[in-house]
Amino acid sequence: MDNRRSQPIRIVIADDHPIFRDGLRRLLETETDLKVIGEACDGAEAVKLARQLKPDILLLDLAMPRQHGLEALREMSTSSNHGSVRIILLTAAAEKKQIVEALQLGARGVVLKDSATQLLLKSIYTVMSGEYWVGRESVSNLVQYLRNLMQSSGEEARQRKFGLTPRELEIVSAVVAGYSNKEIAEYFKISEDTVKHHLSNIFDKLGVSTRLELALFAVNQSLPLKPIA
Repeated sequence: MDNRRSQPIRIVIADDHPIFRDGLRRLLETETDLKVIGEACDGAEAVKLARQLKPDILLLDLAMPRQHGLEALREMSTSSNHGSVRIILLTAAAEKKQIVEALQLGARGVVLKDSATQLLLKSIYTVMSGEYWVGRESVSNLVQYLRNLMQSSGEEARQRKFGLTPRELEIVSAVVAGYSNKEIAEYFKISEDTVKHHLSNIFDKLGVSTRLELALFAVNQSLPLKPIA
């Protein structure tokens, strides 16, 4: 299948490392049918450039300051004025959950940064032809691919408790059920200070900072929650 077009494929690169951006631009422009029309150093600038320049492809780094790749992707997915830009996420390492979320938010590809040059180029041509690219291969049936990914992610999460103790899992279950610190203390017959101590440990282990983030994390990661009466 020949993916070459009469008009060059217009690309915006979004990455916070100038050396990586420069190297990637030089690499892409060795192809006569690829043209880099803009570069962004963070997610907010990436969204702005995508709206202004309306490229064919936005190569979007997952880990960036101000607004990381998934946040930029989420903003663009809820906006109607970013045109028909196809987004390929670049990442050093992607968890299945991030891949699932990215594809659900409208990303057309996820490419590992350590991929061979030819794989990156192939991903661009594959995405431009209407298919998806994840890791090192093209994906034609996205629905089935997502179903398989989510199933395996759920199984892994059920086995994985992120280092939480049984009591901490009970506390998380109570938070998800909407209990206040006082209600949790009464329910488990412990002091409110103990509840706060548990929550502080839970926040640290899961990398969240609010009760809402904790509840969303628990649901998204399918943590083994306990029913709270």
